[in-house]
Amino acid sequence: MSETTDALLPLPLKALHEELGGKMVPFAGYEMPVQYPMGVMKEHLHTRAAAGLFDVSHMGQVLISGADPDTLALALESLIPAAVLGLAPGRQRYGLLTAPDGGILDDLMFANRGDHLFVVVNAACKAADIAHMQDSLPGIRVEEVTDRCLLALQGPGAEAALAALAPQVAGMRFMDVAVIAIDGAEVWVSRSGYTGEDGYEISVEADRAEALARALLAQEGVSPIGLGARDSLRLEAGLCLYSHDITTDTTPSEAALNWSIQKARRTGGARAGGFPGAERILEEIASGPARLRVGLRPEGRAPMREGVQIFEGDAQIGQVTSGAFGPSLQAPVAMGYVPVAQATPGTLLEAELRGKRAPLRVDSLPFIPANFKR
Repeated sequence: MSETTDALLPLPLKALHEELGGKMVPFAGYEMPVQYPMGVMKEHLHTRAAAGLFDVSHMGQVLISGADPDTLALALESLIPAAVLGLAPGRQRYGLLTAPDGGILDDLMFANRGDHLFVVVNAACKAADIAHMQDSLPGIRVEEVTDRCLLALQGPGAEAALAALAPQVAGMRFMDVAVIAIDGAEVWVSRSGYTGEDGYEISVEADRAEALARALLAQEGVSPIGLGARDSLRLEAGLCLYSHDITTDTTPSEAALNWSIQKARRTGGARAGGFPGAERILEEIASGPARLRVGLRPEGRAPMREGVQIFEGDAQIGQVTSGAFGPSLQAPVAMGYVPVAQATPGTLLEAELRGKRAPLRVDSLPFIPANFKR
């Protein structure tokens, strides 16, 4: 795809981003705000301290319907290792679309909305994901939602800001979902996000999105936040970015995502297997993978970016998949893959940085403790 803005899809709120001083860049086929006049560092710290509003309307919103709830749940379970059957109405889970060889096609969020499932997938994968679901689930209706925006309100001030417009959201727990009305608009809300902070993701009709965004930005402590801070926030939170930290070449066990595969889908469980790549994935859960995604703390202040090679002695043993300066830690942070033998926190390794070796140490994830409302 051309990197010129002429070839990019605009967000419905493009004019608002430009009015707010957003610097627009290409991302996943869309023209997206990477930062605002506050700058990435301050936007990051503001989200950790108050509340940040992100436009994530590039993400894919999908409705799965056309059958009774149990049939829909079992249909989705044929594509993902997570337990969908038994997820209570009004609740959401994280899941993985897996490939026949055990690799990861995408990661996603799925919610039980009673008579249908609501799924959010990554922007760069959404066309392939939707086609895959449609082709793999005959008799099930899989529809992309194309007339709604998706906003994320994140940070310790998120509850107060959204509750000023819809008081009932204060009672939601982490991973609750609800359909509510705000100023006459039907809004789909989940208490979740991609920053490690408390907050909400909010799906709203496109023609009502600007009014809602302005109403949220008018609340005390809420500022617009761009892609730059979104990336550093999720990295500090130890959260994967698809096509970087997880790909078709990584398995759930390698990516340290076994927690997303509930007991019912594992060997000996009520609905063990039955998803693409089950043989390899279940074997790795039982016996362990050869390599593992880990946190990495470079010494000094220079970030180690994606693609930097990791060494132990003369042997190249892995590489960085995400790396940036962590504003909350005032130090560089990274994630990458190393052999299990070198994955213990505290292990000292080296990386090739600008032609020279530099030390980095394996660290536990997340770098910043999560602040979700349980």
